[in-house]
Amino acid sequence: MNTAQFTPAGTLTAEDLGTIHLIGVGGVGMSGLARLFLTRGIAVSGSELREWPSLAGLRALGGTIHMSHEASNLDGVDTVVYSSAIPQDHLEMAEARRRGLRVLHRSEALAAAMTGRRTVAVAGTHGKTTTTSMVTMVLQRAGADPSFVIGGEISEVGSGAHHGTGEYFVVEADESDRSFLIYRPYVSIITNVEADHLNTYGDLANLEATFAEFARLTDPDGFIITCADDAGGRRLAETLRAEGRRVHTYGEAADADLRLTEVSSSARGVRYLAQIDGRSLGEFRLPVPGRHMGLNSASAVLATYLLDLPLEAAEAALAAFPGVRRRFERKGVADDVLVYDEYAYHPTSMRLALQTLREVAGDGRLIVVFQPYRLYRTRDNQTEIAEALAIADEVVLLEVFGPGELRAPGEGSAALIEAIPLPAERKVFVDSWEAAPVEVTRRARPGDVVVTMGAPPSSLMGDQLLDALSARTADPSAPAGTLPGSDAGGATTIGGTVPGVGGGVGNGAAPAVG
Repeated sequence: MNTAQFTPAGTLTAEDLGTIHLIGVGGVGMSGLARLFLTRGIAVSGSELREWPSLAGLRALGGTIHMSHEASNLDGVDTVVYSSAIPQDHLEMAEARRRGLRVLHRSEALAAAMTGRRTVAVAGTHGKTTTTSMVTMVLQRAGADPSFVIGGEISEVGSGAHHGTGEYFVVEADESDRSFLIYRPYVSIITNVEADHLNTYGDLANLEATFAEFARLTDPDGFIITCADDAGGRRLAETLRAEGRRVHTYGEAADADLRLTEVSSSARGVRYLAQIDGRSLGEFRLPVPGRHMGLNSASAVLATYLLDLPLEAAEAALAAFPGVRRRFERKGVADDVLVYDEYAYHPTSMRLALQTLREVAGDGRLIVVFQPYRLYRTRDNQTEIAEALAIADEVVLLEVFGPGELRAPGEGSAALIEAIPLPAERKVFVDSWEAAPVEVTRRARPGDVVVTMGAPPSSLMGDQLLDALSARTADPSAPAGTLPGSDAGGATTIGGTVPGVGGGVGNGAAPAVG
């Protein structure tokens, strides 16, 4: 993607866009943008191929949703918005250009909404969604009423976007396609920098250079926050400081500007003490476990301090932080088996999530149902992904989710299952969607923890697992793994589609974050 051709933040306002149409409006990124415009009073329509859960909320806000892609969907439209998942020859894209309509990438439309606000942009390889959510809740608690667009939904708020009346606009800045270079932040938070999206960047050096380019877009009157515990974040801070830029760091490292001490994590949550320049900022607690969650929250504490907002707001907001959907999300309990859902698909975030879930499991076992996301990532990080999966006691592996990618024989999950350093009886590759709940109910025992993890479609598995485990309880004489009303043998294979999910362009789901 050549972002130099795009319109940067500050050039247009949301109102300049007129009536807006979003292609593939149901995915998290596009539906959040649609919600933002609708709550701002702007007319919005969108097109989709399936009934995503977000669509009902958009209709309730006054949005017009077309359940097909048609040229007539653009009648009365001024601006058409597309994501990186939409090909340039898409029917509605071609029609928009034929009619001479304004055509914007999602990032350009979002940048227009930021105009006139102080943007707090959160970037990084891991933790963007969680950190953006934490910063948003802190600003809300401080009474700042920020606008926000997040790549996931805050569990308590139930929405990934909102138009606020305050001066701040909090946004999750996606580096996957370089589109974060469209933004002009007042505050830039970079949680970490690790090798990912190398299909875009080629190598880590180019990725790090692009993060530095993003940081240099920060307003001179604002500031940059990075993590001193992350090697990539530390290199970035050193580079930017050498250029005379205002950079502040956080972490457990002795030289971090905001330093965390006495960090502890358990199934009940995480707590730590924070200090800056040798001065205590007090104790901070979160009700969600994981040292990495504490580290993410520290960036929000540091931003609160530097924006001269009351630290009591950060303390209260973090203590009430409910988590983010698909980030360590508890789905329920059935037959004394606890089921979670977790978005992690990069080996570092997988390792952190599984280590935390092992704390939750206690004396029980940990079973992971994993769907890799993108062939190139699975291939390039196969050893690291396999080692992360081995933290679990049992692994049920689905085929790679890679819409538009061609898988050669032996590629993908067939190779990954062999690389996982677990005994053969403790790992299994299933080539059908319905076979995964069968394997889980066969393997899970009371007291175990099961997590669905990886590519976006895997989030649909949790409820099926709970149903299957409940059926096992209701009819103990039934064969282990029997699904109510289903034949485990006749399932849909998945490589780009899952049962009930349209595989055509514009379904708006996975590609928004891949």
